[in-house]
Amino acid sequence: QVQLVESGGGLVQAGGSLKLSCAASGGTFRSYAMGWFRQAPGKEREFVTRIVWSSGWTNYADSVKGRFTISRDNAKNTVYLQMNSLKPEDTAVYYCAADLYYSSNYAKADEYDYWGQGTQVTVSS
Repeated sequence: QVQLVESGGGLVQAGGSLKLSCAASGGTFRSYAMGWFRQAPGKEREFVTRIVWSSGWTNYADSVKGRFTISRDNAKNTVYLQMNSLKPEDTAVYYCAADLYYSSNYAKADEYDYWGQGTQVTVSS
Protein backbone atom coordinates (compact mmCIF):
# COMPACT_ATOMS: atom_id res chain seq x y z
CA GLN A 1 0.00 0.00 0.00
CA VAL A 2 1.39 3.37 -1.04
CA GLN A 3 1.98 5.78 1.80
CA LEU A 4 3.17 9.38 1.63
CA VAL A 5 4.12 11.23 4.79
CA GLU A 6 4.93 14.95 4.70
CA SER A 7 6.95 16.80 7.30
CA GLY A 8 8.81 20.06 7.73
CA GLY A 9 5.99 22.57 7.85
CA GLY A 10 5.87 25.38 10.37
CA LEU A 11 5.73 29.10 10.99
CA VAL A 12 8.23 31.36 9.26
CA GLN A 13 8.56 35.08 8.63
CA ALA A 14 8.21 36.53 5.17
CA GLY A 15 11.48 36.20 3.29
CA GLY A 16 12.41 33.07 5.19
CA SER A 17 12.85 29.47 4.07
CA LEU A 18 11.44 26.05 4.84
CA LYS A 19 12.18 22.59 3.48
CA LEU A 20 9.37 20.07 3.26
CA SER A 21 9.91 16.34 2.99
CA CYS A 22 7.67 13.61 1.62
CA ALA A 23 8.67 10.10 2.64
CA ALA A 24 7.24 7.51 0.25
CA SER A 25 6.73 3.81 0.87
CA GLY A 26 4.82 0.84 -0.50
CA GLY A 27 5.32 1.50 -4.21
CA THR A 28 7.75 1.60 -7.10
CA PHE A 29 8.34 5.32 -6.84
CA ARG A 30 11.09 5.50 -9.38
CA SER A 31 8.38 4.77 -11.95
CA TYR A 32 6.16 7.60 -10.76
CA ALA A 33 5.90 11.35 -10.96
CA MET A 34 5.62 13.14 -7.63
CA GLY A 35 3.90 16.44 -7.07
CA TRP A 36 3.40 19.09 -4.43
CA PHE A 37 0.09 20.90 -4.14
CA ARG A 38 -1.17 23.42 -1.61
CA GLN A 39 -4.54 24.51 -0.32
CA ALA A 40 -5.27 27.75 1.51
CA PRO A 41 -8.47 28.22 3.56
CA GLY A 42 -11.46 28.78 1.31
CA LYS A 43 -9.48 28.08 -1.85
CA GLU A 44 -9.10 25.14 -4.18
CA ARG A 45 -6.08 22.89 -4.07
CA GLU A 46 -3.47 24.27 -6.44
CA PHE A 47 -0.46 22.83 -8.19
CA VAL A 48 2.96 23.88 -6.94
CA THR A 49 5.52 21.63 -8.61
CA ARG A 50 6.18 18.14 -9.96
CA ILE A 51 9.18 15.90 -10.54
CA VAL A 52 9.42 12.82 -12.73
CA TRP A 53 11.32 10.49 -10.45
CA SER A 54 13.29 8.58 -13.07
CA SER A 55 14.49 11.53 -15.15
CA GLY A 56 14.41 14.36 -12.63
CA TRP A 57 12.36 16.49 -15.03
CA THR A 58 10.54 19.23 -13.16
CA ASN A 59 7.62 21.61 -13.66
CA TYR A 60 6.67 24.62 -11.54
CA ALA A 61 3.72 26.91 -11.09
CA ASP A 62 4.54 30.46 -12.17
CA SER A 63 3.83 31.71 -8.66
CA VAL A 64 6.74 29.73 -7.17
CA LYS A 65 9.21 29.59 -10.07
CA GLY A 66 12.62 30.81 -8.99
CA ARG A 67 11.74 30.51 -5.28
CA PHE A 68 10.86 26.83 -4.79
CA THR A 69 12.88 23.78 -5.78
CA ILE A 70 11.71 20.17 -5.90
CA SER A 71 14.20 17.33 -5.62
CA ARG A 72 14.32 13.65 -4.74
CA ASP A 73 16.62 11.26 -2.92
CA ASN A 74 16.54 7.80 -4.46
CA ALA A 75 18.18 6.09 -1.51
CA LYS A 76 15.65 7.49 0.95
CA ASN A 77 12.57 7.34 -1.31
CA THR A 78 11.96 10.94 -0.32
CA VAL A 79 10.90 14.01 -2.26
CA TYR A 80 11.79 17.47 -0.99
CA LEU A 81 10.40 20.95 -1.51
CA GLN A 82 12.85 23.72 -0.72
CA MET A 83 10.95 26.98 -0.31
CA ASN A 84 12.87 30.25 -0.27
CA SER A 85 11.80 33.90 -0.20
CA LEU A 86 8.50 32.87 1.31
CA LYS A 87 5.55 35.25 1.11
CA PRO A 88 2.37 35.44 3.21
CA GLU A 89 0.43 34.22 0.18
CA ASP A 90 2.37 30.95 0.35
CA THR A 91 0.49 30.14 3.55
CA ALA A 92 -1.39 26.87 3.02
CA VAL A 93 -1.50 23.19 3.79
CA TYR A 94 1.04 21.53 1.51
CA TYR A 95 0.36 18.06 0.15
CA CYS A 96 2.60 15.52 -1.50
CA ALA A 97 1.04 13.34 -4.21
CA ALA A 98 2.02 10.43 -6.45
CA ASP A 99 1.04 10.13 -10.11
CA LEU A 100 1.44 6.53 -11.22
CA TYR A 101 0.79 7.21 -14.91
CA TYR A 102 2.83 10.33 -15.78
CA SER A 103 -0.22 12.36 -16.67
CA SER A 104 0.29 15.19 -19.14
CA ASN A 105 -2.20 17.16 -17.02
CA TYR A 106 0.25 17.24 -14.17
CA ALA A 107 -1.22 20.43 -12.69
CA LYS A 108 -4.60 18.80 -12.07
CA ALA A 109 -5.07 17.28 -8.64
CA ASP A 110 -7.46 14.66 -10.06
CA GLU A 111 -4.59 13.10 -12.01
CA TYR A 112 -2.78 12.03 -8.85
CA ASP A 113 -3.43 8.65 -7.33
CA TYR A 114 -2.11 8.89 -3.78
CA TRP A 115 -1.89 11.76 -1.32
CA GLY A 116 -0.21 12.50 1.94
CA GLN A 117 -1.97 13.97 4.95
CA GLY A 118 -0.56 17.46 4.44
CA THR A 119 1.68 19.77 6.45
CA GLN A 120 0.85 23.35 7.43
CA VAL A 121 3.04 26.21 6.25
CA THR A 122 2.34 29.63 7.71
CA VAL A 123 4.22 32.72 6.56
CA SER A 124 3.84 35.81 8.70
CA SER A 125 4.24 39.33 7.35
